[in-house]
Amino acid sequence: MNGALKVTVCAYRPWIRDARIVPYGNSITTATGYSFPSGHTMNAASVFGGGMVRKDLPAALRVTLGILVALVAFSRIFLGVHTPQDVLVGAAAGCLVMVLTARLMRWVAAHPEKDWIVVCAGLVLAAALAVYAAVKPYPADYDAEGKLIVDGAKMANDTFKGIGWCVAFLIGWILERRFVGFSTDIPLPRKLTRIVICLLGYYAVSLVLVPLLKGWIPGPAGTMISCFFQLFSVVFLFPWCFKKLERGADKREQTEKLATEKLSA
Repeated sequence: MNGALKVTVCAYRPWIRDARIVPYGNSITTATGYSFPSGHTMNAASVFGGGMVRKDLPAALRVTLGILVALVAFSRIFLGVHTPQDVLVGAAAGCLVMVLTARLMRWVAAHPEKDWIVVCAGLVLAAALAVYAAVKPYPADYDAEGKLIVDGAKMANDTFKGIGWCVAFLIGWILERRFVGFSTDIPLPRKLTRIVICLLGYYAVSLVLVPLLKGWIPGPAGTMISCFFQLFSVVFLFPWCFKKLERGADKREQTEKLATEKLSA
């Protein structure tokens, strides 16, 4: 949704629209793509906002999550990388995503055998957005020296990233549901082990595999494919590997336990 809105509105960043706005520090390096709406605020509203409205969570945590949403929105304006309109619409869009996702997940819980419908619909929408972002015309404004102010194709890169992540999540989600059944109901030491291994694996994929794929496959295709592998590893590959490894470890523990019991007897 964020990518679709950005390439549709094509709003320039604040410092391009008004030279009096100077982004703070090196924040300009992380402000990629078009300005409207704010992706950071949208993510905060959908993720932290999702926890904020959950009545089963402690009140203090819910208040903290709400404060985080407000702080993220404020920070984007304070840093000079977004306008108030960007963050307000980003927050509203994030809340909409949160509500729609919650309703969709309730529907899937009631009709688990129809999860493939969600995946197919999502893939069709992702493909449609990829075509739209690739073929639509972008603004081409030039400065006094005749240089292009903003390269629309480069601005659309964030949208192609989102498409790659979206496709990875949809495919990984249904594969994990059907063939892995990953659970977090495990002892704390095993959870910590998972976290450490997952973080190391994620950064290995992000810092090694993703740049290699982008180098081998240029343009939007390389962006989508590299982002696909980045998130697919988290949603499916890591859980699948943990399931296999832990199942083997559990069998060994059970065998050792039986052998110990026999020797004791």
